[in-house]
Amino acid sequence: MSRRPLDSSVPAIAVHDVSKRYGRTIALDHVDLEVAAGEFVVLTGPSGAGKSTLLNLLAALEKPDTGTIFVRGHRLGRRSRHLNRLRRVEVGLVFQLHNLIPRLTARENVEAAMFETHRGRRQRTARADELLERLDLAERATDRPPTMSGGERQRAAIARAVANQPAVLLADEPSGSLDDHSAQLVFDLFDEMRDGGATILAVSHDSRLEQRGSRVISIADLSTSAA
Repeated sequence: MSRRPLDSSVPAIAVHDVSKRYGRTIALDHVDLEVAAGEFVVLTGPSGAGKSTLLNLLAALEKPDTGTIFVRGHRLGRRSRHLNRLRRVEVGLVFQLHNLIPRLTARENVEAAMFETHRGRRQRTARADELLERLDLAERATDRPPTMSGGERQRAAIARAVANQPAVLLADEPSGSLDDHSAQLVFDLFDEMRDGGATILAVSHDSRLEQRGSRVISIADLSTSAA
């Protein structure tokens, strides 16, 4: 199953007048954002400002209270079958807390992202091992997340997110717990993805990542209702 080509005039990500509340707490207040295909945008702002909420909405894990969201021309919030395909084939997501499956090995966690794709079992294993080696985790391939360090879990989560070569990568603090060497491995992988036409939107407080982005945006500047 391959992803469809995208007209270069269509933004990879388009967020229009999106708001999200949790009870009385306003997480996002009439936010607008467009990211062109092939851009690497770093989203900054204080904790609790709604950055992770925006990524969850873009990944269709939650629905906005108001507004519209398009990812690669698909309007989110409609057919569930379409959304499952979007998450599996076109969008990769790096969670801030990694969200690896504890009972599976690092290799199995990466392989799990490739189920129900065109790859057979051997291809899934080969792809997982390739990514784990790229991220200096080859020796940890058969270890489970509870035995791994925070940085190792973060790199395994990144390997899982990029396993299907997504057209859009949404990354929540992808380098926050990484030393300079490990961060460089991740940044090199991101650069390779961009060379292949992928779009990256990363939430980060890491100045190293900000320096790699083509654009750095504060979430405070996205609200159309800001005073």
